[in-house]
Amino acid sequence: MKKIAIIGAGISGLFFANLLENNRSLSYKIFEKKNSIDLSDGYGIQLSVNSINLLNKIGFKKINATDLYFPKKVNFFDAKSSKKICEIDLSKFNDEDNRYTTLKRSKLIEFLLSNIPKEKIIFNSDLINIEYHEKLKLSFRDNNKEEFDYLVAADGVYSRTKEILFKKEGLPIYFNSIALRGNIQNFENKDISLYLGPNFHFVIYPVNQNNEFNFISIIRKELIEVEISNRNLFNDKTFTNNLLNKISSKSNLNLTEIVKEVKCFPIFVSKKIQIPKYKNIFLTGDAFFSFPPSFAQGASQSIEGANELFNDLKENSSNYYKNRVLKTKQINSRSLINHFAFHLVNPVNTFFRNIFLKYLSKNKNFLERYLGKIYKN
Repeated sequence: MKKIAIIGAGISGLFFANLLENNRSLSYKIFEKKNSIDLSDGYGIQLSVNSINLLNKIGFKKINATDLYFPKKVNFFDAKSSKKICEIDLSKFNDEDNRYTTLKRSKLIEFLLSNIPKEKIIFNSDLINIEYHEKLKLSFRDNNKEEFDYLVAADGVYSRTKEILFKKEGLPIYFNSIALRGNIQNFENKDISLYLGPNFHFVIYPVNQNNEFNFISIIRKELIEVEISNRNLFNDKTFTNNLLNKISSKSNLNLTEIVKEVKCFPIFVSKKIQIPKYKNIFLTGDAFFSFPPSFAQGASQSIEGANELFNDLKENSSNYYKNRVLKTKQINSRSLINHFAFHLVNPVNTFFRNIFLKYLSKNKNFLERYLGKIYKN
């Protein structure tokens, strides 16, 4: 029996482990550098039909319906006036069994963990070295050393595995943007609300049936190297509140009053697609490629990529990277286009953007190419 080391207990690593549990032809261990998995995080994620279809194959339908929400539309608004620009019907990409879904990230992690034996996850395991002989010899900071046939790196955007493999070239780059995350109670719009402003946008959507909403804002913000490396800056409440005040002052919504538990994160993205030279080392999720967060496909692609990798190993194929590179380029290009279009500053450009949005949101062929091609896998 072949042995697999999974580095990272995030969405991609845990979903991949679930697939292995259902197959049993490969043994595995998950190595997580933290000492536990935080299930108190109330922030939301969006899952399109491509990933819901895969999750349902491992029992996701059993999750409590009150912990999920099924938005039917994305409503576009001008942030300053709250005037509606247009809407996109998400339900047209659904099928009888799989629907566009929003929920708390912690609920998804909790579900994925429920299917994995506790002894399969090794905490406080920080990978420090990889030696390649006939097998892969992994060394961890606690002096533990083990040999495996395969290594699956699912350790996120700041992937230690990727840094070991590619040195400085494996490090992500700052995207000149900052994310604000928070929670809102009892927002009036029950679908996904996307507000566009100069050099920022924010999204509000329900994460369950209990009138709890997720708030996420992306703000353009250039920082010098010292500021980027100063992690205390992003934990500074004054810095966070100043950013929230700034977008609230350019919005028709009083965000400083309605958004609670606000946290601030610098946005890092991958510089380029990188493929390990060893055929038994695989990168998945954000460790493979981290996108700008303007297309809401991070979690879905983590699940989809893990599924592709599992099928590749099960069938002893070698198509994983070929397929993943193609999909990654599609997602990345759409993310960059959205980021640019959402943040326009010039009023003339904004006027014409809104006209295009109204037209494209009703164009079936465009929506099928731009969204359907991704959402329906």
